[in-house]
Amino acid sequence: MILIICSLYSFLSNSSLLGPSVYIGVFAETFQISPVVASGLISYPNICYGVGTLITVPAYLKFGRRPVMLLSLLVYLIGLIGCGVSNSYGSLMACRLIHALASGVCEALPVQLVNDIFFLHERGNKLGYYTVCLCWGSTGPLYAGYMLAGGYSWRLFFYVETAFAGLLLILGFLFVEETTYKRRSPNGPAIPNPNGEKRVFGQDELDGKSSEEKVEHVVEVETMVPPRRSFVQTLKPWSGINADESFLMTMVRSFSYFLVPAVLWVVTTYGIYIGLGALVFNYTFPIKIVAPPYNWKQENAGLIALGNLIGYGLAVPLVWTSDRLAAYLTKRNGGIREAEMRLGVLIPAAFIAPAGLIVYGYTAQDNLQWIGYFAGVAMTDWASYFYFTFTLAYAVDSYNANTSEMLIAMCIGKQMISFAFGIYVLDWVVQSGYVTIVAGIFCGVLFANNVFVFVFMAYGKRIRTFYAGTWLARWHKRTIRQVMTH
Repeated sequence: MILIICSLYSFLSNSSLLGPSVYIGVFAETFQISPVVASGLISYPNICYGVGTLITVPAYLKFGRRPVMLLSLLVYLIGLIGCGVSNSYGSLMACRLIHALASGVCEALPVQLVNDIFFLHERGNKLGYYTVCLCWGSTGPLYAGYMLAGGYSWRLFFYVETAFAGLLLILGFLFVEETTYKRRSPNGPAIPNPNGEKRVFGQDELDGKSSEEKVEHVVEVETMVPPRRSFVQTLKPWSGINADESFLMTMVRSFSYFLVPAVLWVVTTYGIYIGLGALVFNYTFPIKIVAPPYNWKQENAGLIALGNLIGYGLAVPLVWTSDRLAAYLTKRNGGIREAEMRLGVLIPAAFIAPAGLIVYGYTAQDNLQWIGYFAGVAMTDWASYFYFTFTLAYAVDSYNANTSEMLIAMCIGKQMISFAFGIYVLDWVVQSGYVTIVAGIFCGVLFANNVFVFVFMAYGKRIRTFYAGTWLARWHKRTIRQVMTH
C-alpha cells in the first residue's frame, strides 16, 4: 500500500507537470506572450522537479520518509491551488515552480521504498510498478485537452489535480508509515571461543557425525524484536532525527555520482527519454495537429497521450523479463548474481526507440497520415519503459551503498538534460525541420545512448571493479550509512 500511494503520487505529479503543455497556445493568447515563452511554464518547472530532490532526499534521510512525504504533499497541494487562481504569467510560473519543487521527492522516494520493503529478487518487478505510474503521468495532456473540450478554462485542470492531491494527502496520512529501520546487533550470549578461532563445517563433515554431535554446533541466540506498532502509533506524522546523517554532505556527495559510468548512463537515459516523450512530443504535436492539413480542434491536441498509453501498455506485461533473465543467468553462473545479467532485455528496445523517432520526424516534416505521430510515440515509449525500469535497477544493483545520494544525482541530471531537449525545440524545428532535428540529431543521440547497453553487458563488471579501487570508492566507503543488500 505504501508503494502504491507513493507511485500514485508520482503519476499525479507528472501529470500536473506535463498536462498544461496542451495549453501553450491558450497561455500565449491569454497572457499576450509568444508560444516559446509560454512553453517555459512546462520547461522551468521540469528543472525544479529534479532540483527539489537536492533538499527533499537529504531531508527524508535525516527526518524520516513519512514526515517529508506528508509535507511534500501539503506544499504540492498549496502550489496547485495557487495555479488555479493565478491571473498573470508571473504568478502562474511561481506557483508552478512551488508544486514542482515539492513533488520532486516522489522521483526518488519509490526507489528508496523498494529497498526498505522488498527483497533483491523482487526489485525489478516492484520498480516496474513505479515506472508504470511515472510513464503514464505523461498522459496528463490527454485529460487537460478534454477538460478544455468541455467548455471549461485551463483552471479546471489544476482544480481537478488539487482534489486528487488532497485525497492522496489523506491516504498518505492514514497508510504511509515510516519505513526507516535502524538495525541493531542482536543481543544474546557470546559464543564460547577463548582462542578466537573460527571454523566452517562442510556438509560432508556433518554427514559423518551423529545427531548429538551436530547439536553441539548449534548456538541459540536470543534476538530482541521490537513490538509491532499499533495503527494509531503509525499515524504519528513525525519520526526521530537521524544523527548519523549529514544533511549538507549528503547533498555534496551526490554530485560525485556523475563520475560513475553506470549512474551517468541512467541520467542520460532518463533525461533523453523524458526530453523526447514529455517535452518534444507534447510541444510539437499540438502545433502540428491543429494546422493544415489536419485541422484538428485544439481540445483534441492532447490525444497524443494515446500513443503513450499504447506504448507503455504493450511494455508493462513484459516487466517480469528482467528478473526472469537475471534468475536464469544466475543459475547458469553457479548461483552468483551479477548486476549486468538483467541488461539483455534492453537489446530490442535499443533499436525500436530510434526507429520511432524516424517515423515521427518524417510524419511531421512531410505532413503524412496522423497515425504516424501515434506510431512514432508508441514505439519510443515502449522502448523507454524498459530503459527507465532496468537501467535504474542495474545502477541500484551495482552500487548498493548510499543509494539515496545516487538518486539525487539521477533526478537532477535527468531533468537538466530533458530541459535542454525541450526549451528551444520549437525554434529548432522551425529553423531546421523535423527530419533534421527529430529524425536526425535526436535520433542519433538516443541511439548512441541506447547502444551503451552492449558496453555494460561486456565490460560492466570490469568497470565496477576498477572504480572499487579509486579515491571515489574510498571516500564513499567512509560514509556508508544505508546498504541495499537484502
